[in-house]
Amino acid sequence: MRQVRNTLLVLVAVCSVSGSLSVDAQVGGGAVAEPFKLGTFRTTGQPFVGIVLKDSIVIDVAAANAELLMNPHVPAVQVPADMRGIISAYEYGVQRRLYDIVNWVVRGNMLSGDRRPGWVHDVAKIKTLAPILYPTKMLNAAANYYAHAGESSSPEEAKKIEANLRANRGTPYLFLKPTVGAIIGNGDDFIIPKGRDRIDWECEIGVVIAKPAKYVPAAQAKDYIFGYTIQLDMSDRGGRPGEKQNRFGTDWFVGKGHDTFAPMGPWIVPKEFYGDVQNVRQTLTVNGKMMQDARSTDMIHTVAELIEYGSSIMTLFPGDVIAAGSPAGTGMSRTVRTEQIFLKDGDKIVATIEGIGTLTHTAKAEAATPVTATGRQ
Repeated sequence: MRQVRNTLLVLVAVCSVSGSLSVDAQVGGGAVAEPFKLGTFRTTGQPFVGIVLKDSIVIDVAAANAELLMNPHVPAVQVPADMRGIISAYEYGVQRRLYDIVNWVVRGNMLSGDRRPGWVHDVAKIKTLAPILYPTKMLNAAANYYAHAGESSSPEEAKKIEANLRANRGTPYLFLKPTVGAIIGNGDDFIIPKGRDRIDWECEIGVVIAKPAKYVPAAQAKDYIFGYTIQLDMSDRGGRPGEKQNRFGTDWFVGKGHDTFAPMGPWIVPKEFYGDVQNVRQTLTVNGKMMQDARSTDMIHTVAELIEYGSSIMTLFPGDVIAAGSPAGTGMSRTVRTEQIFLKDGDKIVATIEGIGTLTHTAKAEAATPVTATGRQ
């Protein structure tokens, strides 16, 4: 009860005489006490959406809003319980309410000490899930960085491929990545499928769609972006099981579709808190050794162009994700290092994108499958 009384006293202090939160807490005023990120978490029970401050503190949005609404002067804004719902309603009152919550908690000194409510958590003490459970679709850009496009070839051939692309970029190549089953959250193990020994990594900027998008021109694409996350496009370079050559060309199903092959997170940065997505650093290490270290300035097709192309084929919905492609330095590279490297049981991946955060995952070999299993055997 003491905690609730303290919280309500702080709330009253933050509220203005007119009965609404102070003007600079409103989205119309454009002010928020500090920038934030959004993620999905679990303590016990059901997952919840949390506001992330300083990459270390999480505010349970539903619990904070419920306590905020105990004040009769606060407008009734219901916040959806999951990330896709929050994204859909963000421009329809939810953005303002999240700003209100941040201002109330930060300015009321409720992040630590006696005033800290039970719905404020330390990131290190709760489970971080993938931020979106789950997108209706994920589109991944293939070979969308100049230095990556030819890196499995010889250095000389790679230079020719890059020169040709710079002369004629062509059309983006997007493929569908699975969602449920493939998406895992920060810290979860990704599984090396039984009998597959050429598993690779790709660190990619994930672009989260804000609202239904169809035939969106590149010039207007930013209006359809909610924010940015990280997606690791784990890849199986081993080809079709039992075939050295096949009549279908590259098999994207086996190459990209295995369970756990789409780590995502650790959270989403709303676009209003992010800078130029076309000039950010992307790094990935394996067992502490730097494998990828590049900037998104190397993209062949920009984020806006990927949205334009993707939305020309299918409608993109709130919470859908477009992964913008990988820089050079993947395991199959013959240009960044002299030998190709593929992941083994126990290998640890750490991927960071500037301004978003860091994903950490460990490779785990799949348990033996029954003798009666079909397909890849």
